Amino acid sequence: MGKGGGCVPSKKKAPQVADDAPTDATAGSREAPISAPEDTHADDTDAPTQEAAASLPGGAKLKIFIVFYSMYGHVERLARRLKRGVDGVEGVEGVLYRVPETLPIEVLDQMRAPPKDDEVPEITAAELAAADGVLFGFPTRYGSMAAQMKAFFDSTGQLWKEQKLAGKPAGFFVSTGTQGGGQETTAWTAITQLAHHGMLFVPVGYTFGPGMFKLDSIRGGSPYGAGVFAGDGTREPSEIELALAEHQGKN
Repeated sequence: MGKGGGCVPSKKKAPQVADDAPTDATAGSREAPISAPEDTHADDTDAPTQEAAASLPGGAKLKIFIVFYSMYGHVERLARRLKRGVDGVEGVEGVLYRVPETLPIEVLDQMRAPPKDDEVPEITAAELAAADGVLFGFPTRYGSMAAQMKAFFDSTGQLWKEQKLAGKPAGFFVSTGTQGGGQETTAWTAITQLAHHGMLFVPVGYTFGPGMFKLDSIRGGSPYGAGVFAGDGTREPSEIELALAEHQGKN
């Protein structure tokens, strides 16, 4: 591990508006996370399991920061389900943060963006150094991350200078409007941010088991990380998309 590196406990192998929808779409409601279906994961004997809890001085838990930008709620739905997965690992705690909004309130009102949830605090660049690992979530804008998330990365120059993030593991989760809208490229093009900080990109791969191969329904997500298809804004995240997010948090 490099300087400032965190670690994840070892494992024993065994109508809502889209975040990238047109600005005249109608915003929808945010619903509570849905319970994972029993058949979306691989058999328990094949899925990664937690062998032992990580330990820190004083019994403190490892902190996995879940840092996201969500204009209409799709990415936030994934973030909350990711936290459920992280919290399900003994000795580890998921902490939700949102990055600062860069658009003025007048513009957000015209875009019919709902108010941000005050229970999720905004994060500063300096606070990122306290994480043992990070999961970054953002909607796509033409196949790459939204400007709000890029602005946050651009503010981490001092952390880069001092190599405060070097060695920390990190992953991505995304939202796109369509199947060809950037489920993979949005995460792929974000890897450069991690590379310059010396962070370790941790993809979910195909560890989700049979759920990664289902073709009987539309499913966001890729080996790069969890994802949701928002369509024209009326499509809610499906249970398998949310279950993949939860699995990524555990993984």
